[in-house]
Amino acid sequence: MMETYLLKALKELALLGALDNWIEISSNEFAERIKSSQQTASRYLIQLGRNGLIERRMGLKKQMIKITSEGKELLQKEYDQYKEIFEMKDRLIFRGIVVSGMGEGKYYTSKEGYIRQFEEKLGFKPYPGTLNVKIDEIEINKLRQLKNYKGLTLNGFTAENRTFGSVKCFPARINNKKIKCAVVLPERGHYSNIIEIVSPHYLREKFKLRDGDKIDLTIEIR
Repeated sequence: MMETYLLKALKELALLGALDNWIEISSNEFAERIKSSQQTASRYLIQLGRNGLIERRMGLKKQMIKITSEGKELLQKEYDQYKEIFEMKDRLIFRGIVVSGMGEGKYYTSKEGYIRQFEEKLGFKPYPGTLNVKIDEIEINKLRQLKNYKGLTLNGFTAENRTFGSVKCFPARINNKKIKCAVVLPERGHYSNIIEIVSPHYLREKFKLRDGDKIDLTIEIR
């Protein structure tokens, strides 16, 4: 993980114009910018260079600096995280890995009472079975938050002398691709860190997924 002080130094270089152009700056000038000693500023620049985040060309009195593609990527990730915090109030983003299920997904995707409601409310007939994603432990609180949102409800019903409970659904995207799918949450389901996803497609084949593959899951909550 990138040290906080180096990320801050990289941001300052970007604000000075080093994201797309070479900038000319001395260690003393950079020290004033980040409010540190000249020795500390120089050390930060050396570390950023060693980490492949900036390019440096030494001159007689100053140095030329430009942020590398690796540095841009790091700043983009930081930007995306802040955007998620302040702007994405209509969605939740989970990160996790693909895992094999126990066949529970067919419970929702093989019953006519659910299938009809999937078609009416989500606009598709689900592929039999679900894609199972084990979310990162740090995101468990977001899953609890998701369960408090209204979502789209598939009403419970009685069939074959059994009662099937209601299910909440949330439209979703995998790796930000526009392929129809939705997360299903049983209203009375037990606690789990596994998210089940339904789709008209066989998602493992569609995305070429295997157990252990990492995915990003964007869930619409409004």
